[in-house]
Amino acid sequence: MESPSLHNNPMRAVALKVTAIFLFMVMAALVKAVTQDVPSGQALFFRAFCSLPVIIVWLMFTGNLREGLIPKKLSGHIWRGILGTTSMGLTFSGLAILPLPEVTAIGYATPIFTVLLAAMFLGERFRLIRLSAVLLGLLGVMVVMWPRLSVGDLGNAATIGAIMVLAAAILRALVQIFLRQMVKTEHTSAIVFWFMATAAFMSLFTIPIGWVQPNVVQMVQLVGAGLIGGVAQIMVTSSYRFGAASMLAPFDYTSMIFALLIGWVVFAELPTTMMLVGSVFVIAGGALIIWRERQLGLERRRTRSVTDPKG
Repeated sequence: MESPSLHNNPMRAVALKVTAIFLFMVMAALVKAVTQDVPSGQALFFRAFCSLPVIIVWLMFTGNLREGLIPKKLSGHIWRGILGTTSMGLTFSGLAILPLPEVTAIGYATPIFTVLLAAMFLGERFRLIRLSAVLLGLLGVMVVMWPRLSVGDLGNAATIGAIMVLAAAILRALVQIFLRQMVKTEHTSAIVFWFMATAAFMSLFTIPIGWVQPNVVQMVQLVGAGLIGGVAQIMVTSSYRFGAASMLAPFDYTSMIFALLIGWVVFAELPTTMMLVGSVFVIAGGALIIWRERQLGLERRRTRSVTDPKG
């Protein structure tokens, strides 16, 4: 998101990022619980719509309300919204079927697909380290998904759920490609606000599929998911004000710790050996990409320091 930090405070940056990751896992748990009886499209609406007031208050507090409400290139926000909303909807549908740690593990494939798509659409170089990271990550994804794909029945609910979560990871990677272009002209506040607004609007098209009248507990879960998701989004965005993105990226993988704990305590979900082994491969591939991107960033800064005129 915002790459240059305004205040160098690594401890605060890490605290904000890890807390945000934990809140996102709590949000995912609420979505998983409520989508046992409530359609995922309806859960998506509450996730997006209930986040908007939180985001607007944050924009007012930080003095970014104008930048957040007035996009410079609306078409970019529309496409980002369509892709991101579809990805979130697929993830919510997968959460209703699969264990939380498994959804989290498959989701780690996003950086892997981002590298592949960047090579395809942005012409980024694809050298040995990146190739090794991609192959390692894809191997991990196959290990995690193999028990689902080897069932022999593609109509099996768990198999469909795994495929939906994988498709969501690919779409999130495509969103990352869009964001790399959007951040050149668009303010982070606008990207956050208009994505939630687009998601809330698009989710209304799922009403004909069959929304339900939620009871009190379900309403608390739906609204809670939206509010907690909004707070988590603000915290993860704010973390980049105090620390570099390359420094904070590895902490994304703390989500597996939280997913395992919440899955075990709340849903009595125990991870399988295949899932854990596959997660290690996927995380290793993602970590290798993060390390390589950090090295390339340092090399680019060193080159600029030598070639840029200073006076």
